[in-house]
Amino acid sequence: MNALTRWDPFRELDELQKRFSTLLGRTPVKTNGEQQEALTVAEWAPVVDIVEDDNQYVITAELPGLQKEDIKVGIQNDVLTMSGERKYEKEEKDKKFHRVERAYGSFSRRFTIPENSDGEKVSAEFKDGILHVHLPKTETVKPKQIEVAVG
Repeated sequence: MNALTRWDPFRELDELQKRFSTLLGRTPVKTNGEQQEALTVAEWAPVVDIVEDDNQYVITAELPGLQKEDIKVGIQNDVLTMSGERKYEKEEKDKKFHRVERAYGSFSRRFTIPENSDGEKVSAEFKDGILHVHLPKTETVKPKQIEVAVG
């Protein structure tokens, strides 16, 4: 005997969303029975660039409208976390808003640091709405050539 399966028109869309989330490196999590990306836990997420050179990794985040005091950067268990909050502007009673597109509230971004980086020497600087997090690379031991003597 064949069992009947209830058709859910959104099941295929949910599966597609899971695949895109996996492709983008975001972890789907379940909250209240609904699946959401871990990135959506925060109210907004700043865009970042991650650049590598011979000596370090640099994470650059756009954080317009924030002050230095609104931002926290830390490393724990090889995960670098940037978090903060963009405070809501005071509502003015005599103004009528037609559109509000700027994001407000808290954010959090997390990045697993590479094995060849030194989390103990991480530094951060914030200027003109741009956060730069510098993560130095560890010193690599270069192989030593030993000359074999004939004798």
